[in-house]
Amino acid sequence: MPEMKTGAEIVWECLVREDVEVAFGYPGGAIMHTYDALEKYPQIHHVLVRHEQGAAHMADGYARATGKVGVAIATSGPGATNMVTGIATAMMDSSPIVCITGQVTTTAIGGDAFQETDVTGVTIPVTKHNYLVTDVKDLAYTIKEAFYIARTGRPGPVLVDIPKDVQIAATEFVYPEDPIELPGYHPPARAANAQVEHALELINNARRPVILAGHGVMLADATQEVLEIAETGSIPITTTLLGAGGIPASHPLNMQMMGMHGEAAANHAIQEADLLLAFGMRFDDRVTGKLASYSPDSKKIHIDIDASELNKNIRVDVGINADLKVVLNQFKPGVKKINRAQWLGKIKDWQEDSSDRDIINADTNGILYGAQAIRDLWLATKDYNPIIVSDVGQHQMLEAQYYHHEKPHTLITSGGLGTMGFSLPAAIGARFGAPDDQEVWVVVGDGSIQMTITELATAVQENSNINICLINNSYLGMVRQWQELFYNARYAETPITGPDFVKLADAYGLPGYRVSKREEIMPTLEKARAHKGPALIEFVVEKHEMVYPMVPAGANLNDMIRRPKA
Repeated sequence: MPEMKTGAEIVWECLVREDVEVAFGYPGGAIMHTYDALEKYPQIHHVLVRHEQGAAHMADGYARATGKVGVAIATSGPGATNMVTGIATAMMDSSPIVCITGQVTTTAIGGDAFQETDVTGVTIPVTKHNYLVTDVKDLAYTIKEAFYIARTGRPGPVLVDIPKDVQIAATEFVYPEDPIELPGYHPPARAANAQVEHALELINNARRPVILAGHGVMLADATQEVLEIAETGSIPITTTLLGAGGIPASHPLNMQMMGMHGEAAANHAIQEADLLLAFGMRFDDRVTGKLASYSPDSKKIHIDIDASELNKNIRVDVGINADLKVVLNQFKPGVKKINRAQWLGKIKDWQEDSSDRDIINADTNGILYGAQAIRDLWLATKDYNPIIVSDVGQHQMLEAQYYHHEKPHTLITSGGLGTMGFSLPAAIGARFGAPDDQEVWVVVGDGSIQMTITELATAVQENSNINICLINNSYLGMVRQWQELFYNARYAETPITGPDFVKLADAYGLPGYRVSKREEIMPTLEKARAHKGPALIEFVVEKHEMVYPMVPAGANLNDMIRRPKA
């Protein structure tokens, strides 16, 4: 016979049945009943964050590290609205999280009650779906449906808003066992035969093809399929920022990242290609440069699980709305083995020109550069395939250029929304999802870390074994770079002060180290690695470091500002 349970208990019962092991949250008046029931469910570890934005980022980091659904919890009003930035970040980057928020009683909704906010209305544009549950009898099914929507098709965030009286009310609890069936929501699988035949004709007739590998390659677990097609057809590959790791960086066909701060060879190849094969990516502006002149002479094949992405920014010749792994397996038997040595040779020439311009190969007169710090981090840790969680700014682009990821899901960063402050809380979440023997490193700037630096307390409280590489150039570096290049070096509000980060680390209860010379990097990294628990390394770097190449906003993809040759 079904047990009577309150709405608060049903929340945790549902999370247990969805195999949730950890939840990130912050209690408050409208969610207090749910927190009061938490002690009955010791199998779920709750992490007390220091700000609700951090809860959403932690759930996001956990989801990206594991492929499971992350869970964040907050109270109504400011608690719920504090999560919106994290929800939008997850939405832009297709990360499956479920956010549970408290709400004022159903009778008070619409009356401007204390800490009332229409959070479902606020989050409509930044969630895959959301719910306001007004009847306790609907709660269990709603939560199960929320998890189903979050994880299937193109993953994304779902919010469930639960009024206080629904949390207090009791009903017979039966967890729905039948599969979820939603009218109109049937994520597709296969491509039509005619689409496959057309695509194969374009692939086999192309002389200068390029594969654009996006985040969807990893979400579809399609790395092997992409490699088999590329190797059979001798097709070079370039990745998006979020696609890093989906193709091993060391693979000879991998040209690395494309776009605004991508590799020059990749951008030149795209512009001169006669065929683009876009796999699980969305042609955003940081990838394309000027849309009107993007890869002007190429045919285009685009495969994506989200139909809305097809022909949204770039018109394509073959648009396939289906599961990428399934479609690539449809392609494989028909891809011909073709020698494209001339095309690959041209790309190699572009790559050699880039090597001549690399700051790593230049004499920096003993001045420490962020690029050097990240390259040495890669050299010190590459054999262990750690998870790198990078923030947003120059250090993010330097990480993408100088840390070479060999395996999927080893780079976690805010790509679409570009959320400063993402990395520290996301790394805490990733730590909970990663195996104990996999290292987790944060790459963050002095501006970014100050947005969510309070989560150091969470890291210490949970003894999260994360290492923080703080790239400190005393500027909002990426904005300063734009000001130098396009605003006549008028550095309006980009010089930024901060605390003594080593002393601050000590105040929070974690070891802090400072590095200002390159020869100090390796021994300091080893000290941090040896410490079991959170540690912070501040790298004091050149203030006016530039990230090259750079495609100016509105420019053609191959019209890059380049670093002079060394």
